[in-house]
Amino acid sequence: MAQRPVAGQGRRPRYALTFLTLLLIALLAGCAGPSGVMRGGSPAGNWVTIQRGDTLGAIARRADVPLVRLRRFNPGVNPRGLAVGQRILVPSQNERAPSGGPYRYQIRPGDTYSAIARRFGTSPVSIAAANTGVSPTDLKVGQLVSVPLHGTRTASSRRSTSSSPSRSSSPSPRPAPDPGPVPSDARDWPWPLDDYRVARAFGKDSRGTLQPMLLATDQGARAKAVADGEVRFADSMRQLGRVVIVHHADNLQSVYAMCDSLLVDSGTRVTQGTPLCTVSRHASTGRYDLLFDMRHGGKPIDPRTVLR
Repeated sequence: MAQRPVAGQGRRPRYALTFLTLLLIALLAGCAGPSGVMRGGSPAGNWVTIQRGDTLGAIARRADVPLVRLRRFNPGVNPRGLAVGQRILVPSQNERAPSGGPYRYQIRPGDTYSAIARRFGTSPVSIAAANTGVSPTDLKVGQLVSVPLHGTRTASSRRSTSSSPSRSSSPSPRPAPDPGPVPSDARDWPWPLDDYRVARAFGKDSRGTLQPMLLATDQGARAKAVADGEVRFADSMRQLGRVVIVHHADNLQSVYAMCDSLLVDSGTRVTQGTPLCTVSRHASTGRYDLLFDMRHGGKPIDPRTVLR
């Protein structure tokens, strides 16, 4: 804070003080880029604001990361239409982006599973199921999480096919591990609701996005565990309401979302038929809907292959 002039000393014109303040701000701004990275330093792991003359190739070289990885971390960004002031995310050396997923993503300040899912065109449930040892409500900056993708191509490759680099320009990414066929003894499990109708079957929608099953039921209905297992997640997720994820034997998981109230806690051992949550009324449909998902090794499967 500027001190008030002492009587008898010459007064500095007010406009001069303002000019010095602005000059100081300008000098400080010139020392660091918009993402907080010193100019000339590596932008790896940070958000970067596009400036005049920037290209994705130049940024990738500064960060020492493959251009294809930079592009996959910025789905929807047109490399030929970068705009001054546009923000892009530069992956760190520890992050990976194989074409079919799962991505290895480093948590940044303000991140949530919902925000990460929106960025990469997947769902918070998918991310939670793939990171069973991570609490979605206690994410740590710098923590690495797995981000499964819907389909076999990233959003950026779907939207910018014409400008994608050829396969020969970079090493082929290692495919995601295949959990193999669903175990033969995982059959004839009961449905999670006593009374229901299938409002939406498992499968891809008109845009090719894989959608989990939606079961319509009555007010007061309770979703029940389809098999013995351990509750690995019982909490809220943005856009999905309250969610319960149960892990079963043979690397199987069941997901119960859009719940009203939770009846179990994380870490609880449950048996087949244990009530997990009550079903809430969905605002957009006016129905009492349960979003139900089955996964094998973190990959979505049609629940009808397991349920009777």
